Amino acid sequence: MSPEVLKVLYRLHRTGHLAYLCGGGVRDLLLGHDVKDFDVATDAEPKQLKEVFGNCRLVGRRFRIAHIMFKGPKIIEVSTFRKASEDEKEAMDNCGTLLIRRDNTFGTPAEDAFRRDFTSNALYYNIADFTVIDYVGGMGDLDSRLIRAVGDPNIRFQEDPIRILRGIRLDLDSLGFFGLELLFDLCSNLDFFSNFLFSFSPSFGFGLGFRLNS
Repeated sequence: MSPEVLKVLYRLHRTGHLAYLCGGGVRDLLLGHDVKDFDVATDAEPKQLKEVFGNCRLVGRRFRIAHIMFKGPKIIEVSTFRKASEDEKEAMDNCGTLLIRRDNTFGTPAEDAFRRDFTSNALYYNIADFTVIDYVGGMGDLDSRLIRAVGDPNIRFQEDPIRILRGIRLDLDSLGFFGLELLFDLCSNLDFFSNFLFSFSPSFGFGLGFRLNS
């Protein structure tokens, strides 16, 4: 792990917060791949992160994230554990879709895991006892070389269509699994999602390209 992410993890731990390495960083470490980005998940809320880190900048609207700035420049992204909001539990917003528009409801580590896109991205590494925490069967899917959505993909892909393209990138760029077909076999209505994905405005398409290449 990079010295910067270790500084973030241990400072949060020393100040009494849960702090886990999360997401693709854990996955790539377990696979023995080079890690491009290290992300941290914590029970500290954004205002608390500003108090803990003088080099912190809060970004985002749908979900507030802390960027901890280091020289280089090097940025460590820190997010608060989240859970499904009451609006999501009703599975319908005012527009009659499942698309997530706000995501600032904080939760527990387990609830946070079930809000992530794929099981291999929902693993946590705890620096307090050097263990991998797995709430969704991600370790087994890594061993089996599977790309599996967390929860029902028919719902999860409607919540955030970018998850479809993340799955493609995960297969091609990170894992090299024979899992892409398996990913879409889990979705019973792929034709619907093809139309759904490309029904967005040109600005949304530009945003997709930017996020996929960032």
